Amino acid sequence: MNVNLELTDHCNLRCTMCSQSLRDEAHGAPHRFMPFEVWARGVAGLEGMTDVTLCPHWLGEPTLHPEFDRLVAHAFGQNAGNRLFRHFKLHTNAVILPEERARLLVELASRADQAPDTFRAVHFSIDAFSVPTYAAGKGADRRDIVFRNVERFLQLRGAAPRPVAHVAFVVQDGNAAEVSAFVEHWRDRLRAAGREPQLTAEWPDMDRDAVYLRRWNTGDQAHADRLHADACRAVGLHASARPAGAF
Repeated sequence: MNVNLELTDHCNLRCTMCSQSLRDEAHGAPHRFMPFEVWARGVAGLEGMTDVTLCPHWLGEPTLHPEFDRLVAHAFGQNAGNRLFRHFKLHTNAVILPEERARLLVELASRADQAPDTFRAVHFSIDAFSVPTYAAGKGADRRDIVFRNVERFLQLRGAAPRPVAHVAFVVQDGNAAEVSAFVEHWRDRLRAAGREPQLTAEWPDMDRDAVYLRRWNTGDQAHADRLHADACRAVGLHASARPAGAF
């Protein structure tokens, strides 16, 4: 069971492909932050469920929450023996990933009171290689900050097996020309961190680092699928046909 307890629907970027960026009220209500007490009750309420994967994300950027570190540390602190959740995963754009936070995430993944694979993965939504393409597609000039933060996270994780890192690139009209440069850069960085990453056009393996070329969900889906297939071919990948009715 996948349980998304969304810490916030605020975001610090305005990505062209993200529905969160298309309106000021992502859920039809003003943006807000989840109070600590609500998070604590939600996490405690997982007890008795089976094989839960907990994720503090849906439409917003979880690290924007002013108590992000406290909230995540609390969840792991209550999870001795995996009594509340079997797995944990984090989705982030990595704009707010200082060294102290990166160290905390690595430490939580190595807790001795929980299964070694509890903190399975951090999914980094990057979607561009160059500064101009990043700014145009993400709505802010944060490319260099993000690259530096993710690369530092990989260095701090070092040889530790968890969490695995997935660097994602949603193939769109504005960034498709940068697919090869993006793949080369992040494959080199992941290899330098001691991992042979998966290069994939589908959801990555949760037990391996990965460079992930995602499909763009848009009004002209046939065009988006062709764009994705062309980008995959450019880096030696085969993109499977989109399942009927897939989002």
